Amino acid sequence: MKKELDGTALNQLFLEAHTFNKFTDQPVADDTIKKIYDLLKWGPTAVNCQPGRYVFVKSQEGKARLAPALSEGNVAKVNAAPVTVIVAVDSRFYDHLPEQWTAYDARKPFADDAAAAQTVGFRNGTLEGAYLILAARALGLDAGPMSGFSNAKVDAEFFPDGRFKSNFLVNLGYGVAEGGYYPRGPRLTFDDAATII
Repeated sequence: MKKELDGTALNQLFLEAHTFNKFTDQPVADDTIKKIYDLLKWGPTAVNCQPGRYVFVKSQEGKARLAPALSEGNVAKVNAAPVTVIVAVDSRFYDHLPEQWTAYDARKPFADDAAAAQTVGFRNGTLEGAYLILAARALGLDAGPMSGFSNAKVDAEFFPDGRFKSNFLVNLGYGVAEGGYYPRGPRLTFDDAATII
């Protein structure tokens, strides 16, 4: 039987973690980025479909390409973050299913039903984006997930063939402890958000 994680791990992943808006100038190594992916890929997805795709934007040139798609309030955040991840979804994720899921033919139902493929791809790609945030936190980084951008502009610039579709952005780095995030807002209670039946 697995043991419950200790308080240090729970604090780092959830209880004391924040959405960071400011980061130190400490860079994020490419090896760390690869470790993030090597953790997040083990998170569960439906029929192991793994539709998430990721562009880790580190360079000034990459940030300049991203800037026109950002809302005004997010430009400075992205420029100051060591890494901004474009979390996207592969609209043809099912092409990988013959290798990723061998229990039965899971490709055909999605290949034959565009609406089902879109729903499953978006749902599971979003899950994988959440796994990315937790993987980054597990490796000692801080994260700042964001909306506030034009998906159409990001897709035109980074995914011009139309196969990948952007979902959301995540700034990654080592957060500024003082003033790097807003005060933690309250959370709904169990009774407000959940039911046991």
